[in-house]
Amino acid sequence: MDLTECSASEQLAKMTSNRLSARELMQATLARIDAVNPSLNAIVALRDADDLMAEARQLDNGPHRGALHGLPMAVKDLANVKGIVSSQGSPLLADFVPETDDLVAARLRDAGAILIGKTNTPEFGLGSHTFNPVYGVTRNPYDHARTCGGSSGGAAVALASGMLALADGSDMMGSLRNPAGWNNVYGFRPSVGLVPAEPKGDTFLHQLSTLGPMARDPGDLALLLDVMSGIDPRQPHGMIPGTIAPLRAADPRGARIGWLGDWGGAFAMEAGILEQSETALKVFEELGAIVEPVAPPFSADAMWDSWTTLRSWQVGAGLAPLLAEGKAQLKDTAIWEIERAQSMSALEVHRASVIRSDWFACAADLFSRYDALVLPSAQVWPFELEQEYPTEIAGQTMDTYHRWMQVMIPVSLIGLPCLGVPVGFGTNGLPAGVQIFGRRASDAALLALGAAYHAATKWPQKRPGI
Repeated sequence: MDLTECSASEQLAKMTSNRLSARELMQATLARIDAVNPSLNAIVALRDADDLMAEARQLDNGPHRGALHGLPMAVKDLANVKGIVSSQGSPLLADFVPETDDLVAARLRDAGAILIGKTNTPEFGLGSHTFNPVYGVTRNPYDHARTCGGSSGGAAVALASGMLALADGSDMMGSLRNPAGWNNVYGFRPSVGLVPAEPKGDTFLHQLSTLGPMARDPGDLALLLDVMSGIDPRQPHGMIPGTIAPLRAADPRGARIGWLGDWGGAFAMEAGILEQSETALKVFEELGAIVEPVAPPFSADAMWDSWTTLRSWQVGAGLAPLLAEGKAQLKDTAIWEIERAQSMSALEVHRASVIRSDWFACAADLFSRYDALVLPSAQVWPFELEQEYPTEIAGQTMDTYHRWMQVMIPVSLIGLPCLGVPVGFGTNGLPAGVQIFGRRASDAALLALGAAYHAATKWPQKRPGI
């Protein structure tokens, strides 16, 4: 097996046992990036090769730094990394080089990772199609004419194509789950609070987004989650993590899994999406799980109203200071979110949060009967690069730039842990995925269930055309 096709755990084990040096791994990583990144555009702001090789040699000659010692990693370009251009895909920040690391980058660096650059993202992470005016578009490795999803699109493509063995990402409205499915890899959205966000701005009210890991197998997700998680005393919310790695696969026999499908028709789906998603359910049945269809447990319209209010309130508040700096340089979707936020009353936000609370209570009742629930991880197949976002699905008009990702809302709205898993390829040759989610704080159990699924399928190791 080519070194760049190995899991992160395998690469790290080879380095720990002195069968591989950080220098050799860096050399292989840079060679792979040189070979495939020009056509895919997943890694951006790549550091100088000589500097990276020197850092790798320094690690080889020094003490063991931590769980990620010597592992090349690129940080999603929504986080600041010391000494590396951190643009968030915006022309307003195209020349911004931070003097300090954000928390996620600091934790990766402290664990011994070598931060080689950034992974591409949509401008400010808005939209599930990775393109921006600073670096351009990132292409799907299975069809270069199609999107890779987003906003952790660069990370997913880098994993799928062997440029990285492990990657960080973030997820508000499916940004770990959608690109995982569309690139035949895994993405894990942790319980909100398990992985702390950057301690700046509001740290009390905004609880929609979280950082999380991406990888080619669930064992590597557990490895990175252990590094990323942990209380930050500067923040009021948080969960005390337990150590998950090394991950042991669960025995799915007798596990009760609920299939929510298209939420009783509320979520428009392109032809073939549901059928491809159901292949994952068959795997769990073959492993001994009990799979049952679940009727819509809550109003999809109510969730959508709550979500769009709370999302605009959070996104708009975060981006509002940039509006004064250059409205002409902000994309339309960013301006839309800001203007919606500025028009809201406090009671509107309160009502949206009450709906969120009601759905959380309803979901808690569901999880008294089911160990996990399953939804597709996208409502459409990867679409053509020239299309900014789908405006119609199966004859149904999409009324916002993100309505086509409504299937992500049940998880995102209430901060539940969710594993995005690949489910193979449709008759069109394009990859797809599902999201498997559970009760709050069931992160370790979901990853263990995912490990059993991975052992039975190993989809990321089946890479046609890459």
